[in-house]
Amino acid sequence: MGVSENNQDGRRAARERLMRDRELQKAREKRRRLLIVSAAVVGVLGLAAVVGVIAAGGGGKDEGSAADGPVVAPSGAQGEDALALPAGADDAPSTLTVWEDFRCPACAQFENVMRDTIHDLTASGQLRVEYHLATIIDGGMGGDGSHRSANAAACAQDAGKFVEYHDVLYQNQPPETDDAFADNKRLIELAGKVPGLVTPAFTECVESGRHDGWVDKSGQAFQEKNFRGTPTVLLNGESVFPQKGNEQISPENLRKWVTEANKGKKPGSAQPSPAAS
Repeated sequence: MGVSENNQDGRRAARERLMRDRELQKAREKRRRLLIVSAAVVGVLGLAAVVGVIAAGGGGKDEGSAADGPVVAPSGAQGEDALALPAGADDAPSTLTVWEDFRCPACAQFENVMRDTIHDLTASGQLRVEYHLATIIDGGMGGDGSHRSANAAACAQDAGKFVEYHDVLYQNQPPETDDAFADNKRLIELAGKVPGLVTPAFTECVESGRHDGWVDKSGQAFQEKNFRGTPTVLLNGESVFPQKGNEQISPENLRKWVTEANKGKKPGSAQPSPAAS
């Protein structure tokens, strides 16, 4: 091989290294924009770092138009544009609004630590929860798991089993980079952990994407509200994640905050959701 050929090979190798370096840098920068670390110590379980996903990261299905398909709200959805999935007594004196993405690891941490407390507060009529579904990780990491799992959760809402299925999804969440929730078969398999949920109607709903347009609309609403990331948790309209004032969120503090907010008010008398009892 001559000197000229050696020079050409050297230049080619240099260009390839430069391209690889640029791609790695782009990936690192994208990841940096997607993730933040909040020093949120969650109760006695000592979760010292809760990773929250920044809403502004990357484009995605949730950032587009909700007009890709018909907007079919799940049964019992409430609130503006029927985007809230309620749990607990409708007349409970306090409301917890939760925006989550089923692929979001911080959402799973929040749910797995706070679940029993939230269920106790809803069962006792102290708290009503409004769940809203976001799909920002599909936009930032790629894939379709946030969207497919949100549709499946809406199908569970049709069956009156949203909260139970919601909990199962977070208890069985794959690693953030594993788009396992994009597989409808996996979502139906997990639904088998909720007694009575897997029926021909539920399976058809999941596989047909009956609520895809509604999921798009919910994701678009999340973007339009300019929330910082998921989970976004509001108690009576005030942000409480990762903290409220100078106090970090924890099971004990949530109970205290709800008790303070409900002072002098009667518990809700409407029948709580089955999952909270």
